[in-house]
Amino acid sequence: MNQLLKIQDLSKSFGGNQAVDHVSFNISPGKIIGLIGPNGSGKTTVLNMLSGILIPDQGQVFIEGRDITNLKPSKLAKLGVMRMFQMTRVFPRVSAFDNLLIAGYARDLSFEESVEKADALMQELELDHVKFLDAGELSGGQKKLLEFGMCFMRSPKLALLDEPFAAVHPKMREIMVQFISERHRQGHTFLVVSHDMPIVKQLCEECVCMNNGRVIGNGLTKEVLESPEVIEAYLGGHHD
Repeated sequence: MNQLLKIQDLSKSFGGNQAVDHVSFNISPGKIIGLIGPNGSGKTTVLNMLSGILIPDQGQVFIEGRDITNLKPSKLAKLGVMRMFQMTRVFPRVSAFDNLLIAGYARDLSFEESVEKADALMQELELDHVKFLDAGELSGGQKKLLEFGMCFMRSPKLALLDEPFAAVHPKMREIMVQFISERHRQGHTFLVVSHDMPIVKQLCEECVCMNNGRVIGNGLTKEVLESPEVIEAYLGGHHD
C-alpha cells in the first residue's frame, strides 16, 4: 500500500540528550495512528520535526513520496500537514468565529467559503453559543475545540494532534472523539499523541510506542499494548 507519511531514521539531540534516536515508521492514508510512550520519550519532538518546528539532525520525512524534511510550517500547511499543539494556540483577542475565518483565509478559502465552513464547524463542535466571544474568554476545552476547527477549515492530508484530550471536560472530549471518528470515516489521516489509553484503544487501530527516544512497539494497538517491553516502559508494570 502507498504510504502517506514515511519517517526514515529520524534523530534529534539537545546538547547531550538524544531526544529522538533513529525513529522510523510509516502511516497509510486514512489511518488514525496513536503515538504513545512515557513522558520524555520523544513523542512531541517527533511531532515538532514532522511539522517543521524543529530540523532533524539526521533522517528524512516524506509525504506522498515528497521529501519535506526541512520545510517550514507555512509550507507544510500548504501541503496539507496541520498541527494541534498541547498548549492550545488561538488568537485570544478576536472572536472564536473570526479565528476560523483567519484560518480559512490562510488556507486560501474565499470569504464566502470561509463563512460557510466556519458556521458548519461551529455547529459540529458545539461552539455556536460562544462564536462571538473573544477566543481568550473560552474555557480550555473550548479553545481546543476551536483549534480543531481551525485545523479543519480546509481538510488536511495529515493532522498531527499533541495531547488533544488532556485536561478537557469529558463532554468536550467526547465531541473531539466524535469529530475525529467522523473525519476518519471520510478518509482523513491522523497521528495522535495521547496518554489517554481508553481513547487510544477506541480510536487507534494501530499505534507506535516510544521510550527513551526509540520506537519499542509498532503495529496493531492491542498487540503493542500487550508487548512486555511496552508494558514495562510505558505502563510501569510487569508482563507475566
